Amino acid sequence: MSTSADFKERALAAFENVIDPELGIDIVNLGLIYNVELGDEGTCKVTMTLTIARCPLTDHLNDAITEELSGFDEVKNVDINLVWEPAWSIEKMSREARMELGIH
Repeated sequence: MSTSADFKERALAAFENVIDPELGIDIVNLGLIYNVELGDEGTCKVTMTLTIARCPLTDHLNDAITEELSGFDEVKNVDINLVWEPAWSIEKMSREARMELGIH
């Protein structure tokens, strides 16, 4: 049986396949994922934010996250918890993402 840390690490690796189509950077390196937890009943709760409120890509990103998690045998349901606090900022991006976007 995998540990919660192991599951989180595998989920974050899978989320690197979820690319923000406007920025061309994955949601992990953009700093949009705040937490990933797997409950006892197989519900994976993803706590995340978006770069802007009312982002037109919300449904696209939710669908892509759910699709990535569908490859995990232990995940039965996906609950995406969209939060605005703490607010997203450029500082949440990885160094690589900032460099790729030309932000120094």
